[in-house]
Amino acid sequence: MSAFLTTVVIAGWYGSNIGVLLLNKYLLSIYGFRYPAFLTLCHMLACSLMSYALAASQTVTLQPVKSKQQFYKIATLAIIFCITVVLGNVSLRFIPVSFNQALGATTPAFTAILAVIMLGHQESRGVYLSLIPVVIGIVIASGAEPMFNIIGFAAALCATAGRALKSVLQGIMLSDSSEKMDSLSLLLYMAPVAAAALVPVVLYFEPTALANALILGRSGGFWLLLLFNSFLAYFVNLTNFLVTKYTSALTLQVLGNAKGVVAVVISVLCFRNPVTIYSMLGYAITVFGVVLYSQAKRAAKKQELVRKLNMKASPAVGAPIDLEQPRSPFGSSGDNGTALFSERLSTSERQALLNKNGGNANGNNDLNKGDMNGMMNGRNLSGLLTSMSSDRIMARGYSSIFEA
Repeated sequence: MSAFLTTVVIAGWYGSNIGVLLLNKYLLSIYGFRYPAFLTLCHMLACSLMSYALAASQTVTLQPVKSKQQFYKIATLAIIFCITVVLGNVSLRFIPVSFNQALGATTPAFTAILAVIMLGHQESRGVYLSLIPVVIGIVIASGAEPMFNIIGFAAALCATAGRALKSVLQGIMLSDSSEKMDSLSLLLYMAPVAAAALVPVVLYFEPTALANALILGRSGGFWLLLLFNSFLAYFVNLTNFLVTKYTSALTLQVLGNAKGVVAVVISVLCFRNPVTIYSMLGYAITVFGVVLYSQAKRAAKKQELVRKLNMKASPAVGAPIDLEQPRSPFGSSGDNGTALFSERLSTSERQALLNKNGGNANGNNDLNKGDMNGMMNGRNLSGLLTSMSSDRIMARGYSSIFEA
């Protein structure tokens, strides 16, 4: 993919993420349409429509559901996804976007806690230490927030915990490699389930939503704004898929950490909500903690990958791995071992290995020749990478509340 198209995709990802966030805030707080569940229903209907249109066009190959059990798992995730989006929209009705984003940045802390409780999964010391500034920052930001509202605060915190729960459950329920799906395929099945679940919720809790929408829609501009906002929610998922496909999960993570800051700055400029030096300091500390968490998580995954590759090495090779001497797995002059390894891996396998290891196509990685020999010794590389997929329960502190 050319640099220009990559830039366009990244810009689209930023625009859709920040745009849907700001439009939701505008509709729920300023325009006067105070129905977060109905707004979420519109999002899910638009996502369902666009997903089926994409599937019918065959532009992207979407993965099928292979069993009833898999569908039930996806339906469970859809309900949790639906609840988190509604709660996120509820919070936007009561608190500023800046405070909402600060609370959303605590997703890694919730994920780490839930992973211990539900899976007994222990992170490295560095990962846990990196969560300290995340928590400290949000405490400072909450105490200094001029527009603090307990309902909005509780809704945002529950939405954040819900995203972490979905991440952990998704790792548990779809742990079988045959059941894993990309984000667009998952959205194809989750959005209709979420829409169906929201209909009775809207009828019971927001019975006047449609009537008020019709009143607001007499001007004409309301329906255009609502339609644009709803379809923009789909493009959050589409651009998320494209960024991951044409760059890497690591790139998406780095972009996401910056996205929260950009969203805060733009929201303050647009809505003119008051901020204090302490609230901005708290948010800055939280973002700093999220960046530290991302680095610590990648470092821990690298170490685990190297350890597993070393265990896969045969006794005949058996050479210990020297972490101080990283080498490229793509071969070099005079290195027959790595050249043979390069020949045995397809392009997709190479990229998958590098993505897991946080490296890149230029060979910036921590694998050495002992690792290559271990994998060449009749081992199943894809099985190894599957066993290393701890990122399926990795918190994405940057993730939008509208991403499947």
